[in-house]
Amino acid sequence: MTGPHAQAVYLSAMTPTDEEIAQMLLQLARSRGPGKTFCPSEAARALTSDWRPLMPRIRDVAAALPLIATQKGIPVDPVNARGPIRLRLAPDPDQGRRASRG
Repeated sequence: MTGPHAQAVYLSAMTPTDEEIAQMLLQLARSRGPGKTFCPSEAARALTSDWRPLMPRIRDVAAALPLIATQKGIPVDPVNARGPIRLRLAPDPDQGRRASRG
């Protein structure tokens, strides 16, 4: 395949690095904003066309980021949780300190 679509097809078939996964997860979390969740499969789908095999790595990378994984609103370990999870930004630990400085 040649032309502008060839590169897009090639890139979508590549396996993303952990850094690329982390960047996508954080981008999605920040775009949703504080307290809002997203499905980790959104990151996988944005990174590759063959996204399902990527899901265990997505969870592994998410576990090392300032994200909270939940199931039915209850925090869970993203690596060991069975079934679907949602991710959101962890609260900024400095936010309370900044607000209390007045």
